[in-house]
Amino acid sequence: IRQESNVRFKTCLEQVAEQVRSGSKFSDGLKQHPKVFDRLYINMINAGEAGGVLDVVLARLAGFMEKAQSTKKKVKSAMTYPIVVISVAVLIVFLLMVVVVPKFQSIFEDMLGGAPLPTPTRLVVGTSSFLGEHFLLAIGVVIGLIFGFKFFLRTKIGSKAFNWFSIHLPKIGSMVRKVNIARITRTFGTLLSSGVPILQALTITKDITGNVFYADAIKRIHDCVRDGESLSTQMSRESVFPDMVTSMVDVGEETGELSEMLNRIADNYDEDVDNAVAGITSIIEPVMIVFLAVVVGFIVIALFLPIVEIIKQLSGG
Repeated sequence: IRQESNVRFKTCLEQVAEQVRSGSKFSDGLKQHPKVFDRLYINMINAGEAGGVLDVVLARLAGFMEKAQSTKKKVKSAMTYPIVVISVAVLIVFLLMVVVVPKFQSIFEDMLGGAPLPTPTRLVVGTSSFLGEHFLLAIGVVIGLIFGFKFFLRTKIGSKAFNWFSIHLPKIGSMVRKVNIARITRTFGTLLSSGVPILQALTITKDITGNVFYADAIKRIHDCVRDGESLSTQMSRESVFPDMVTSMVDVGEETGELSEMLNRIADNYDEDVDNAVAGITSIIEPVMIVFLAVVVGFIVIALFLPIVEIIKQLSGG
């Protein structure tokens, strides 16, 4: 508590400490703060208290969170570059449309004497005029689309559609699938190694899974294990889990080392995620540069087409 700088978390820890002083279990104190400590935390610590290995469980939990945070940072860093490039591209196009194009438009009107403009120029000039005359409307439409998209993602249909696209997109889909498998196997393995019963561990793993297709698969696995089937049998029927994963889980069940095998799978997929992030980043950079060049180049060419006509007229005169 003394070394914690975050005021809210410090207050939370003080309340947990007070409950422990009054005789409550550590896990009971954590349950009072579900927004800070999720079911994964609470169930692992509860199992550690019951088995007298709380220190071991806390060490495992710390290692789990560090690896999960590391994977999340790598994925975020891979998305930072394209977001920055797209933002710069939008800003440049906006400035060209609002500041530069109107000046060229007045020149065209004076020099061409009402002659028709080329099609690309008319498209650029029309867009510029719309932004100039309906600036607030354009901003409102953009903001509305952003909030509308966020609201759509919160719906059941929107969430499912986004999850489907995220795991089926070329290149990116492969990385998203690997991230999900790494997260699932590491969470499940950490819970099992901490003494959490397998059915309860599957339920917790399902709840923390961000993708609805993986969550549904884990729910079906949970039901089959509850009915007496082996974990690997149902997992092999689920298309979201590769054959390599199901084979390693099968070996783990046969040898009695399921938790160790699950963590080994997670380590392998974490390494694959690192390679996938590096590969996607190397592909995104040139694609974004070409995209920016095409957009800006189209605007520049559209503006210079009438200038060529003006030069011809002046030369003829």
